[in-house]
Amino acid sequence: MHLTLKYTLRMGSNAVFLSAFKDSQTGKISHHGRLLSGFGAGVLEAVTIVTPFEVVKIRLQQQKGLSTELLKYKGPVHCARMIIREEGLRGLWTGAAPTVMRNGMNQAAMFTAKNSFDVFLWKKHEGDGKILQPWQSMISGFFAGTVGPFCTGPFDVVKTRLMAQNRQRGELKYKGKIHAVRMIYSEEGLLALWKGLLSQLMRIPPGQAIMWAVADQVTGLYERRYLHNAP
Repeated sequence: MHLTLKYTLRMGSNAVFLSAFKDSQTGKISHHGRLLSGFGAGVLEAVTIVTPFEVVKIRLQQQKGLSTELLKYKGPVHCARMIIREEGLRGLWTGAAPTVMRNGMNQAAMFTAKNSFDVFLWKKHEGDGKILQPWQSMISGFFAGTVGPFCTGPFDVVKTRLMAQNRQRGELKYKGKIHAVRMIYSEEGLLALWKGLLSQLMRIPPGQAIMWAVADQVTGLYERRYLHNAP
């Protein structure tokens, strides 16, 4: 549910933002327009979809290894209800600020990198009617997917630490995103802000490769069938 809704909103909103930044005379999109479009799509998905789903996911993952009778959360729906009951509706948006920054920067980098790799590797320009082969889209998507984790690693670590905190357990260790950065740096060192980078690089680039292989086929077919054949 998380990924399906997130990718749908991401791709659709990015297309809407791109159309807003498109030059009315030439039909081209500047680099800063492409960056802002990706950032806007990332912010929208973070606020609407990503934050509440990841809060639930992280709380459920924390229970790994517990026996059935010790589980506080019985499933995703029960988990969401418990968080709202104990922490209020805002509890589902714990860590929203670093999530917004992570997803905004990640999508700005990813969409811009994907377009750049398409142009550099395959001479494919947006809106030219050319449809890449799935394997070409996968290569561009894979490379584009490696950019985000390096840029957004600290935001991801901070987001996870904040989301994992339960307000019902007493005093919170991390008071906010800035405090979390300071605490992690002082206690664990600078590299701790990029913890999990390897696992992200094993997960995100292959996922982006698959996503773009599908997305390029669908958008390319639409451009060729409806845009270039329009009277």
